This record gives sequence, C-alpha cells and structure tokens, in this order.
Amino acid sequence: MTKAPFVAMAAATTVLGTVLGSLALRLRAQGYEQYVESVSTFSILMYVTAALVVVTWVRDGRPHSG
Repeated sequence: MTKAPFVAMAAATTVLGTVLGSLALRLRAQGYEQYVESVSTFSILMYVTAALVVVTWVRDGRPHSG
C-alpha cells in the first residue's frame, strides 16, 4: 500500500487528540469538571489510535514472507 493513507490517518488522529486535550484543559479551567475525564479519555484514545496506525504502517512496509 502507499504511505498516504497511513500518514493522513495518523496525522488526523494526532490533531484530534491534541484538540481534545486542549478542550479538556479549557473545560477544567472554566469549571466543567464533570466532562474533563471523558474528554481526556477520548484524547488519549486518539493518541493510541495514531500510534497503532504508525505500527500498522511500519508492519505493512516490511517484506511479506510467502
């Protein structure tokens, strides 16, 4: 496979994780503590997803044994 789908997916999920992390910090600063945990959890989930996409990209680049 080409690298473009992997790069796009990893970049998009990393950006989403960063945006959600920033949102969690803003929610905490404005007193919306009840939402901070779930937004933070989803942010971490996006970072884990991005890491798994990178692992898949690396594994796809390895030669396949017949």
